[in-house]
Amino acid sequence: MCDSGRMKKTLALALLMGLSGCGADATDKVARAREEIARMELAAAKVDLSAALAEQGDSAELLRLLAAVQLRMGDGDGAASTAARLEKLGERGPELARIRAEAALLRGRPDEALTLLGKDGAPQAWRVRAAAHLALDDTAAAVDAFRRGEAAGKDAMLLRDHAQFLIGAEDLTAAEQRVAQIQKLAPDGYDALMLTGEIAARRGRFDAAHSAFAKAAERFPRAPEPLLARASAFERAEQKDKAAEMVAKAAALAPEDPRVIALQVQMATARQDWQKVRDTLASEEAKLDPVSDNGIAYAQALLFLGQREQARSMLQRAFLRAPGNPRVRLLLAGAQMATDDPRAAYATVMPLADSLIADTPELELAETAARALELESEAERWEAKRLSSQRAQALELAGKAEDALLREQWDIGIAAYRTIAAQGDDAEIYRRLALALSRSGKGDEAIAMADKARALVPADADLIHLSGYVRAVAGKEPDTARRLLLEASQADPRNPVYRKSLARWGGQGSEG
Repeated sequence: MCDSGRMKKTLALALLMGLSGCGADATDKVARAREEIARMELAAAKVDLSAALAEQGDSAELLRLLAAVQLRMGDGDGAASTAARLEKLGERGPELARIRAEAALLRGRPDEALTLLGKDGAPQAWRVRAAAHLALDDTAAAVDAFRRGEAAGKDAMLLRDHAQFLIGAEDLTAAEQRVAQIQKLAPDGYDALMLTGEIAARRGRFDAAHSAFAKAAERFPRAPEPLLARASAFERAEQKDKAAEMVAKAAALAPEDPRVIALQVQMATARQDWQKVRDTLASEEAKLDPVSDNGIAYAQALLFLGQREQARSMLQRAFLRAPGNPRVRLLLAGAQMATDDPRAAYATVMPLADSLIADTPELELAETAARALELESEAERWEAKRLSSQRAQALELAGKAEDALLREQWDIGIAAYRTIAAQGDDAEIYRRLALALSRSGKGDEAIAMADKARALVPADADLIHLSGYVRAVAGKEPDTARRLLLEASQADPRNPVYRKSLARWGGQGSEG
């Protein structure tokens, strides 16, 4: 009896010590998870929070923290499961509804998300509403949700999403205003640094962009996004070796991340490693958007690997969606030539070859197609243009103009393009001039140049959008601006830039 009593006491003490150890371990995991969240190591935080909950049982505080991590990671299924566990604990109210709404949105159910939000007027609810409307392609409703959310109060994630939307709509000034507000709420936080870098990169201020991204990479060393952002900025600045270095570092952190894969494809395309491009994207072929960078790269790889008919089919679909994309046009012409259709190739490449700054590949293709059609005088014309000093000078001036505009030396860039434009009408030169004039604040001149470009190619959706965009930015002719932005959006309803521009400037008034 005495031995039995001692045994029970020993077992009870062992169990108590074990439970005490579990509690301490769970506490350590929660503390570590909070540190991981602060460093944007979300996958690790998710593991630690899940383990802590398994050890100590569900608590509303930890479940809310886990849900926030899951939502930030885009794990809609996990967040929905966590919301159900919160409800079992007796949780109710708008916070739970917001978790469920965002989880539904991440699971591809934007209508359900809007229903779950009901009449919730908190800024956090307006953020999810805006995202749901964007998922439903209702950009006007999304803009309204962003505005109403900001009027309801300050929320860093709402401001982040709105800034990202404005960057996509090419309204960098308004995006900067949101970033300044984020800085006040969370000085030098992850989102503020990443958005600051993105805006700087869009403006060609690559030193400032790398400064912001490098600071983010230092503070959040396990997050691949700062490295990917630096890679993109290096790519824009034609520093391909440095871009490849950043992609390799990001791949070491997140090898399966779609953004990492997209940049790996971009690097392989630049190296003309077509087998690498095809091998990387082959499993995604059925899901590739033909006008996406990956879609175009895949078609290009097929073309150079000898799958010419398949490449032509993919490029034809891309061309129907984006006839103003010079890369798509040139590749399609090449595919048409490769499939023994020089007449189609000649018609396709002609607008590129006609440009004052036509590059050697399009001129060589035009010459080859003309000879195949026995148009010797035309072939000789393209050959003469390819070898002419005037074209060489125009290309040199265009390069200097682009370099100047990247440094925001507007007058130098504009002067260079005006010199080229003096040689004759060219829609591409007028397009570049219009953008440069618009960014330098010369709205009336920008409108005139955009309209000259559109007059040369009236059906080009990019030029229609440009004419509306420069008017909207200048605050001129608002009715005409709206009409043109709507026309461009209707011409290519799936183009996100057109949709965002229409939503940004399509209504009365302008946001600050």
